Amino acid sequence: MSSNEHVPVLLGPVLDGLEIKPDGCYVDGTFGRGGHSGEILKRLNANGRLIGIDRDPDAIASAPKTLTDDSRFELIRGEIAQLQTIIGERTLIEKVDGLLFDLGVSSPQLDEASRGFSFLRDGPLDMRMDPDSGTPASDWLASVGEKELRHVIAKYGEEPMATRIARAIVSIRDSSPITTTTGLAELVASVAPARRSGKGQKRHPATKTFQAIRIVINDELQQLEAVLAQSLAVLKRGGRLCVISFHSLEDRLVKRFIRDSSREPEQYRGMPSIPDEFRPKLKRVGKVIVASAEEIAANRRSRSARLRVAERI
Repeated sequence: MSSNEHVPVLLGPVLDGLEIKPDGCYVDGTFGRGGHSGEILKRLNANGRLIGIDRDPDAIASAPKTLTDDSRFELIRGEIAQLQTIIGERTLIEKVDGLLFDLGVSSPQLDEASRGFSFLRDGPLDMRMDPDSGTPASDWLASVGEKELRHVIAKYGEEPMATRIARAIVSIRDSSPITTTTGLAELVASVAPARRSGKGQKRHPATKTFQAIRIVINDELQQLEAVLAQSLAVLKRGGRLCVISFHSLEDRLVKRFIRDSSREPEQYRGMPSIPDEFRPKLKRVGKVIVASAEEIAANRRSRSARLRVAERI
């Protein structure tokens, strides 16, 4: 398959996890190209409702007319951290039956060289999911201090050679500004040799550095933390939360949130009476779900996907 643009990851498990009610209200907080949304909408009757959210204007502009022309569907340009505001404006607080978040960068964003996400395609070093706001990665790299850069690459990329990479970037940027994806990728490769992943596959040496810079440029982890907290206010009792993550930092945040929201604070454990505000808000549904070998063969992006599901109680 040459492009995964229209292939929604873990589609079957997501639909199972959401436990879609035909007349329910659902939110696809990371609309992308609408793969998940299209399948959710097929399962709704005339009284059902689906809201899609995405901060990427290309995702909004590329939405299929089969969705945007459907009166049951509403597509909103916004960030997932605005979830509670968006839902509140529609008087749907505690009325949402299901939330879906498919995190990280999408295949179309990676495939478009001008967006600057991929080290495999030569383009401007941008990396903004919303190109109308924020700071391009090239501008950030031109001014960030070496200590902060090392911290970002080590923390958000989990890159063991962060010190060497940060030093190389800072040492060269004044005389030779780093403005393209291939320029950054070649610089990283020159100081950090390629290594094999846990499955024995050789990984491009710039993979973790690109991930780290993208995360900080788009405030991805802060956005995730915010929307997870807001999901408790938005979901109705019995509503489902489904989150697909693609790297360990995201997955740990989701796992910890579900764990902490599924039990009372330590000081109340074992007590016969617990104030309502300290009672568990979620229950975990099943174990983490990963893609099958068949799905990975058909859609390479799914190889690192991990789906966690929880229910509001």
